[in-house]
Amino acid sequence: MSTLPPCPACGSEFTYQDGNQYICPECAHEWPMDGTTEEGSETHVIKDANGNVLQDGDSVTVIKDLKVKGSSLVVKVGTKVKNIRLVDGDHDIDCKIDGIGAMGLKSEFVKKI
Repeated sequence: MSTLPPCPACGSEFTYQDGNQYICPECAHEWPMDGTTEEGSETHVIKDANGNVLQDGDSVTVIKDLKVKGSSLVVKVGTKVKNIRLVDGDHDIDCKIDGIGAMGLKSEFVKKI
């Protein structure tokens, strides 16, 4: 029997080796053989529409008109958003927009100022 480690994402014991990586056939998770799975999975890099890395406290500009769900309001192109906070989930950015209030934005619809 092989002594391959179980998948760190789903715990499956059916992992296999491909080059210098381990791969889980059940959840399609890939991780390097050198054992840096825990450190690598915690650092999630969020980038804007131009590929610039975003950080907490950055200021961004909206690059597309965005309808506010459940309301007739629209966040217009060019709206500046200050002091963003990065979060995990579908919408990467939590912020407050003047005239609208607190909301979540996707990083693909903003660019860093």
